[in-house]
Amino acid sequence: MKAWLTTLLLACSLQAAAFDLQGHRGARGLAPENTLPGFALTLGIGVTTLETDIAVSRDGVLLISHDPALNPDIARGPDGQFLSGRGPVIWHTDFAELQRYDVGRLKPGTRYAAQYPEQKPADGARLPRLEELFALVRKSGNEQVRLALEIKLRPDAPDETMAPEPFARKLVEAVRAAGLAQRTTILSFDWRVLQAVQQLAPEIGTVYLTIQQRNFDNVGADRADASAWTAGLRYRDHGSVPKMIKAAGGRIWSSFHGDLDAAKVKEAQALGLTVLAWTVNDPARIAQVMDMGVDGIVSDRPDLVRAEMQRRGLPLPKPTPVQP
Repeated sequence: MKAWLTTLLLACSLQAAAFDLQGHRGARGLAPENTLPGFALTLGIGVTTLETDIAVSRDGVLLISHDPALNPDIARGPDGQFLSGRGPVIWHTDFAELQRYDVGRLKPGTRYAAQYPEQKPADGARLPRLEELFALVRKSGNEQVRLALEIKLRPDAPDETMAPEPFARKLVEAVRAAGLAQRTTILSFDWRVLQAVQQLAPEIGTVYLTIQQRNFDNVGADRADASAWTAGLRYRDHGSVPKMIKAAGGRIWSSFHGDLDAAKVKEAQALGLTVLAWTVNDPARIAQVMDMGVDGIVSDRPDLVRAEMQRRGLPLPKPTPVQP
């Protein structure tokens, strides 16, 4: 009886420990997005996963940026002034040139800045190379933290990024070379690149990103044909997003939190999918989303998600402070 009880408690512990706390673009609500200072802060808070975005420069450097071009809300030129408009396209610009831009502060007075009033600047921060993030994780000594690397490309703007298959291949090679394949997932709204990853590296998990909102919908549930984002899969042939992802060979669904409800989460999990919700920042909404039964949350405020995890008695990821 005692052995049975020990086994049961261990099983419960493992299940509880599985909740995935992901720091979105590091911890964008507290530090400049996708910067080494931001990732260092996130490791110090303690997360399960560092989520970030991958781009490729003209000279083939894998670097970290959410936007295909420098964002004037966060980028200052060599003159120290914020850009007046959309900056250089990363895929059309050499890495050395991109390093001339400071991305360590939000532009005052912008809508973007108003969203993150608690973000502390890190003047001098540059777009980091992916290998710099790998090095920071090694320096922290954290051998459990995972990496969620989003390949940023758009089927409606093919000239602004590397093509899906070579992009997937380049990232897979970098992850394997760093010895991090077992601790990495690759995610994208463009499912073509996820199909390529599954062919190239079945040992690396793929995460199918979705959003079904008026301003952006990569699923196309109302379309007669397939969305340009879903690698030829039509919603009408499957009847739900979880069934589409299952048919695509996916195992992880990361949905915009506003599209989720408990029934969708339950359906996906019954199909064997892990369900993540992005990007959840408000404490009340964090609690609501956790009540749906999701397996993890992607948040600009991982500190607030930790607080809710602690309130529920869930094990917390270990903080590993590190200097960038």
